[in-house]
Amino acid sequence: MELGIVGLGRMGGGMAARLAKGGHRVVGFARTPAAVAAAVADGAVGASSLADLVAKLRPPRAVWLMVPAGDPTEQYVQELSGLLQRGDTLIDGGNSNFQDSMRRAAKVGTLGIDYLDAGVSGGIWGRTEGYCLMVGGDEAACRRLEPAFRSLAPSPTAGWGRVGGSGAGHYVKMVHNGIEYGLMEAYAEGFDILRAKPDWKLDLAQIATIWRSGSVVRSWLLDLTAEILEDGPALEQIAPYVRDSGEGRWTVAESIALDVPAPVIMLALERRLRSRQADPFAERLLAAMRQKFGGHAVGPG
Repeated sequence: MELGIVGLGRMGGGMAARLAKGGHRVVGFARTPAAVAAAVADGAVGASSLADLVAKLRPPRAVWLMVPAGDPTEQYVQELSGLLQRGDTLIDGGNSNFQDSMRRAAKVGTLGIDYLDAGVSGGIWGRTEGYCLMVGGDEAACRRLEPAFRSLAPSPTAGWGRVGGSGAGHYVKMVHNGIEYGLMEAYAEGFDILRAKPDWKLDLAQIATIWRSGSVVRSWLLDLTAEILEDGPALEQIAPYVRDSGEGRWTVAESIALDVPAPVIMLALERRLRSRQADPFAERLLAAMRQKFGGHAVGPG
């Protein structure tokens, strides 16, 4: 089949390459000419604009958006809605809020355009290892795109699936990322405890490597952690500032709305927020209160 991909960054470019390698005809567009050129080198057909991309696809068309959530996705959806025709399909592969996806699906649906929300996991490794795909939207539209899903997934029969109607794909991806927050925080805290113990001068890279085989805590995240720890001094050059792209916040909001406790995910999100504070006022105030009532010493500012 053929597919248009808008946004050829780390994820979109890898997806275009994997689809082209799988025998699909891929038309790619990005605002950066270098990204388009890289996709062409990987076997895609380059497009100079959204209109050019749509013109190079045969109906019924399928266009996959791999752009940042929020305004960029909204703008692309609006523009493509005026270019696509009844029977075409738009797929949002970004980390959009599921409520936005439901709204967009309803809006483009009035034009006869199907809208699929596809949660995509795999990062930069998906190009070679495959992408985990959680798809929401019309069942018939999902079936039409099945050849592409099979090529993008780790295997034709594993790592992908339609999880429900419009919004379900991004909802499942949201919770997936919330779980990811908790796993990352647990690994980080555990290795921090190991590092702090002076008795045996523990080799963290060695321990991570041991845990990768047979341990109940083995995972792909642990594999990546082992590689990071093997770099040693390189870790000291990384600022302790952890960003988030929204899914953790939305997961916590859903847990509150549904009265489902999620203390691990909530705390992991709070830790990310704390990492961004250059001036830890709360901790300074805590130290001052302790000094005030107990006469305890305080450190330098």
